[in-house]
Amino acid sequence: MCPMRAAASPAGPGPGGPPKIVVKGTTASGKSAFAAALARRLALPHIELDALHWGPNWSAASADDFRARVRDALAAAPGGWVVDGNYDSKLGDTVVGASDLIVWLDLPLGVKLWRLWRRTARRVRADVDLWDGNRETWRGAFASRDSLFVWTIRTHRSHRREWPERFAGDPRLVRLRSGAEARRWLDAYTDR
Repeated sequence: MCPMRAAASPAGPGPGGPPKIVVKGTTASGKSAFAAALARRLALPHIELDALHWGPNWSAASADDFRARVRDALAAAPGGWVVDGNYDSKLGDTVVGASDLIVWLDLPLGVKLWRLWRRTARRVRADVDLWDGNRETWRGAFASRDSLFVWTIRTHRSHRREWPERFAGDPRLVRLRSGAEARRWLDAYTDR
């Protein structure tokens, strides 16, 4: 048997408790859109970790401040929540440990890079305000040491290398490997 649960068998909330779901994956895997749709269908708050992490001028919250913000956001939603994002190096087990369902959007790298290209082009052209006045730029996407494209490739590889072992045997994990599989799972989970 595969150490990761099959995507076809959606898990439910923990015994007797409200659903607490975290959606994980690399940049451009569709975490925010998927989590927002899931939260909307379940009538739960959607908590976007990027919004809690980034301050003005792309200033990153310290680990202590970030954990406090995330704990406050989770506590403010006692009826359940859907969180999207990773930040494991700063958050440790803050979100994953509190979750009763972990959805990993593990799409192919090529799909994520294409989505990232489209998303970045749209955000740069429209001058989209992301969080606290932060905006993406062509330079930031391609030419900086923090290039989104380089980051996506690097995290795609590290997640595929590390997460199967990290979540091996964890009954909370659902690993979805395509957009179609994610849509089918979302429909099955929310139409019960």
